[in-house]
Amino acid sequence: MVMMIDACVAQHQGDRKEQQDRVALLPHPGGGGVALAVVADGMGGHTGGALAAQQVLHTVTANFGRFSTASEQARELLESSLTEAHVLIKASRYINEKDPHSTVVALLLQPGKVSWAHCGDSRMYFFRGESLKFRTTDHSYVEELVAKGRITPEQAQLHPYHNVLLSTLGSKQPPQIDCDESADLQAGDTFVLCSDGLWGYFSDAELGAVVAAHSARQASDLLINRARERAHGEGDNASLVIIKLLTPPAAKVKPRKPKVMPFRWLESSAGND
Repeated sequence: MVMMIDACVAQHQGDRKEQQDRVALLPHPGGGGVALAVVADGMGGHTGGALAAQQVLHTVTANFGRFSTASEQARELLESSLTEAHVLIKASRYINEKDPHSTVVALLLQPGKVSWAHCGDSRMYFFRGESLKFRTTDHSYVEELVAKGRITPEQAQLHPYHNVLLSTLGSKQPPQIDCDESADLQAGDTFVLCSDGLWGYFSDAELGAVVAAHSARQASDLLINRARERAHGEGDNASLVIIKLLTPPAAKVKPRKPKVMPFRWLESSAGND
């Protein structure tokens, strides 16, 4: 089934002194309806977080540029790219004398299939219309409590340790990288990748309602503006990518003009009596 893509990338520095998020949406150099979306949320003090997020973006996009859709698997590309970025971020500590870390979520879209990978609390939402079909699970302390049934998702948002992460790229421990994919795609599906500076102000249901009712550009503007209002002057960096799958408009068929045949008068040749 042929589908169109409506997509948008958006960012806001929030009330921080520096933008440490990095975000990208790129088509594959070889075309073929293949695209990559990445959101990386850097951490590590002044400039350290930005360097970590930039390293993630550089590594993933560079590997994507060499990705062969005919002979390579998307999940292997994403997992190996995040692992490589982790090693490079750790190595940069000795060069920059900083403590850089980054969360990341990356999505690879191919005709009829989508694959994703994440580490930390940058999220990917998969909506079908307004309904949530899938959401990545944060590698965080409160998400672990939710999984164990000790607190509810609503309580997690207000928990005093909601910002404590259990895994990031660049940490001393090997990162937890979760990968998954879906070949069940149809028009009306939407993918939202975002940092916690965005998703932290919305329920899953509200996000789904917004992206279902608006174009990717309109939804991005609306979500960023609402997040800014709800932050009350204390907002984090906010970044997101929205990808909507649409049915292409029906081709307009021009009505055929009736063929006009030349017309000739025929004169009577009857003789006189």
